[in-house]
Amino acid sequence: MNDEFDPHWGSATLGVRAAEPRTEEREHSAALHLTSSFVFDSAAQAAAVFGGQVPGNIYSRFTNPTVHAFERRLALMEGADSCVATASGMAAIMSMLLALLKSGDHVVASRTLFGSTINLLNNVFSRFGVSTSFVDPADVGAWSAAIRPGTRLLFVETPNNPLTDIADIRALAGVAHATGALLAVDNCFLTPVLQKPLQLGADLVIHSATKYLDGQGRCVGGAVLGDAERVGKDVFGFMRTAGPCMSPFNAWVFLKGLETLSLRMRAHCAAAQQLAEWLQSQPAVERVYYPGLPDHPQHELAKRQQQGFGGIVAFEARGGRAAAWRVIDAVKMISITANLGDTRSTITHPASTTHARISAEARQAAGIGESLLRIAVGLEDPGDIIADLSRGLGAEA
Repeated sequence: MNDEFDPHWGSATLGVRAAEPRTEEREHSAALHLTSSFVFDSAAQAAAVFGGQVPGNIYSRFTNPTVHAFERRLALMEGADSCVATASGMAAIMSMLLALLKSGDHVVASRTLFGSTINLLNNVFSRFGVSTSFVDPADVGAWSAAIRPGTRLLFVETPNNPLTDIADIRALAGVAHATGALLAVDNCFLTPVLQKPLQLGADLVIHSATKYLDGQGRCVGGAVLGDAERVGKDVFGFMRTAGPCMSPFNAWVFLKGLETLSLRMRAHCAAAQQLAEWLQSQPAVERVYYPGLPDHPQHELAKRQQQGFGGIVAFEARGGRAAAWRVIDAVKMISITANLGDTRSTITHPASTTHARISAEARQAAGIGESLLRIAVGLEDPGDIIADLSRGLGAEA
């Protein structure tokens, strides 16, 4: 692998040039290593590689050149020592938790985490003696108050899904480290192009590569990033044994996705800003949630810790669920799907889709009402996105 890179390169250059898995064939585009295992020249070489005395590939569950190239490139973009690629974003979260926690440990988590993450903590890890307290992501005092003697991890998604609340990463890192706990940040919505949590004091970063890292809705994958001990040893060791690994083909798709990530994220931000400002002017819209709007409660914080406001816009339609569903049913171009980070704009009703499996009380605490809609703004012409939404809002585009 050509692992030469300039430490002064920006995210765009790293996404294109870092960790190029070039073989002896001298290909210019990354090669795809579709193989389950690797061969050795001798029994002695096999023993040395299996024993860790010399580096080498063994089995694609935990050593594959294409997967490693994706891991290395993403690690360089995030400023991490190590990256472990996984089969999905939820597999990344599960791997992090199982590698670093034990029975009796306590987690403080944002109450606005993705619904599947809340279910994982509440309904799975609770069975194995790991307890979780959920708090307001923006209230640093609430995080501090929730700390217990057994607290080992603080886990936050910022901006959150779907209301785009912003957590102060540097402040939460201070809370965690004062008590010997770790801070993990789900950076799915912004990617390393727009936010680098490790530089703000976080210990671990989680990605659903399915979203913006791919960028075209093709494959499912995830990643855990951090230091060489916790991620390079502990998380990797769990992944090697338990097997929630990323396939080489998916890694190749994500590797190619990183090449255009910087360009795409800037375009998503610009279109989302335009859409959010238009939605604010619509009589059929009760409220708009977007960090790029000056009236967003964490607008100034977002400007300090982010390099852009992201591509997710949420809004409340006047008239509850019936009005929200009318907007969805009226669109002709925007895709009705819960996925996000795509070149194609998507729309969903969180209360009945992404957050339907959590309790009504938990949805209410997270601010997810029946009138709420989430738009993941794609790369279409912003005017066409607005025109499509205007059908259901009774507005002139």
